[in-house]
Amino acid sequence: MTVNVVQVGTGRWGSNWAQEILPTVKEIEVTAYVDANPAALDTLQAKLGVPTAKCFPSLKAALEAVPCEIVLGTLRTEAHHAVMHEALEAGRHAIVEKPFAATISEARDLIATAERVNRLLMVSQNYRFYRAPRAVARLLAAQAFGACDSIALDFRRHGPSMGYAYYDFADPLVADMAIHHFDLMRMVLGTEAVRVSCRTWNPRGSPFRHDPSGAAIIEFENGIVLSYRGSWMSSGPDTPWSGEWAMNCTGGEILWACRGDAGSDRSKVDWVRTRALRGEAEAKKLDDLRYYDRAGCIAALALAVREGTIPPWFSSGADNIFSLALVKACVASAARDGAWVTLAEILAE
Repeated sequence: MTVNVVQVGTGRWGSNWAQEILPTVKEIEVTAYVDANPAALDTLQAKLGVPTAKCFPSLKAALEAVPCEIVLGTLRTEAHHAVMHEALEAGRHAIVEKPFAATISEARDLIATAERVNRLLMVSQNYRFYRAPRAVARLLAAQAFGACDSIALDFRRHGPSMGYAYYDFADPLVADMAIHHFDLMRMVLGTEAVRVSCRTWNPRGSPFRHDPSGAAIIEFENGIVLSYRGSWMSSGPDTPWSGEWAMNCTGGEILWACRGDAGSDRSKVDWVRTRALRGEAEAKKLDDLRYYDRAGCIAALALAVREGTIPPWFSSGADNIFSLALVKACVASAARDGAWVTLAEILAE
C-alpha cells in the first residue's frame, strides 16, 4: 500500500526532489504539486510531464482535490512554518527540509501543533540515511572501543570552483552546511550539546557576502569535546559531505565519513575504519540500506505512517530542534567573537 504525498515548493531544490528523489521511493505516490509561482509549476510540467490536474497554486486547493497523508515541504526556510502549520492543522503528517524553522519559537510551535493533532512532523536530515553513521552510533552505544572523549571533525570544499550558487546566503557554513554535521554529532553520540564557542570568517578573495569558513568547540553532556573546522573556501582536498571524523576512545579510534562523491559505489560513498589502541586500522563491513539520503527520509516517514511504528534515528521535529539550536548557538557565539553560548540560552528563546 502506497502513501499519498503532496509536495509544496517546486523551485530549484523542490524540482530536484520531484525529479530525482520521489520517483525512486516505491512506498509513496505523489498526488499533487503546489507552488504559488505559476512559472515554477510550468517548468515542472515541462521537465517531468506532470499533468495540469496535479498542479495547484495553494496547499488548501490541493488538499481539497486529492488524497493526501503526507505533505512534503521543499520551499524556502521562511515559509516552512506557515505551510507545515497548515498541513498539520489539516490533519496531515509533515516532512520538511532543514532547517525546519527560521526561529526556535516557530520550531516549538510546529512541535506543539504536531503533538496536539497527533500527527508526525519529520525533518529531512538526509545524512542520517547512510551506513557509516549508523554503524558508528552502534559502536559507540556498545562502547566497542571504550568511552569516547574527544572528536575532530573537518569539512573542506571550494565553493567557487564547484558551482556553489548561494553567495548571498546568511551564514553559508554554519546554517546551510554545518547543520548536517551538527545533526550527525547528536545522532552518533546519542547525547546533546551543552555549550559552544565559535568563530567564523570570510577569506580574502571570497565571493561570499557572509562568512564561509569557521571553527568551533562543542561540549556535550557526557563530557565529550568536539573540535569542528569547516570551510567553503578550502584549497585542500575535498572531504566527503559529512566531513572527516576522528573519534578518540579510551580503547582505540573510530575514523569515518559518509556521502562521498563516488556515485553508486557504496564502498566509497561511506566508510568506517577502527583501530584498537596500538593496533592497525581495520575497515568495518557496513550493512546496506533500502533507501539512502533524502529518499531514506521520506521512505521512513511513509513506513511510520503506514505501520504506526517509528524507525531508529527518526528525525522528528521534537528531536531536530536540538540540531537547530546548535546552529543558532554557533551563530550567536560567532557574533560575540567566540564567547561561550549555552544551548539552554538558545532553547529558552
